[in-house]
Amino acid sequence: MVMLSNGKASHQNDGLIIGRFQPFHRGHLEVIRSIASELDHIIICIGSAQQSHTVNNPFTAGERYQMISETLRDESIPYYLVPIEDLNRYNVWVAHVVSMVPPFGRVYSNNPLTRRLFSEAGYEVRSAPLFNRYMYSGTEVRRRMVSGDEWESLVPEPVVRVVKDIDGEDRLRDLAEEV
Repeated sequence: MVMLSNGKASHQNDGLIIGRFQPFHRGHLEVIRSIASELDHIIICIGSAQQSHTVNNPFTAGERYQMISETLRDESIPYYLVPIEDLNRYNVWVAHVVSMVPPFGRVYSNNPLTRRLFSEAGYEVRSAPLFNRYMYSGTEVRRRMVSGDEWESLVPEPVVRVVKDIDGEDRLRDLAEEV
């Protein structure tokens, strides 16, 4: 944050990133580390916060919050962590997000709709770097959990602990059987 000559704070160097983090994996961590070098603060929005207990969204907002906060505990990254529920009304979605988070000047996203909506609202939008996207994806982590394959190497150790503590693998397998 920079103080302007009029005495107001500028948050141009604070950035926002939105993801479902189902679950938070090493690719997410590398994105956050990468953009942290460009920012004073990162606002990490846990998107689709109302979603849980489905195959694509097995973890609650609180569980995802715990995964992220425990992973970032030892990182030197100033961040805010904010759950954001879906609105499904795109004409007011950016205002909804803005109402829920601290001020920011920049958005990092690779999602075309997110990029378009924030750009139309006047925000600087940048692409988030991708890190081995085929291996480090929530879809791949969840696929491995369901099939009983090794998934732990794809996520930070605190995420492994959270998933094990909540019996997340069995939850996901049960949910996959219901489909």
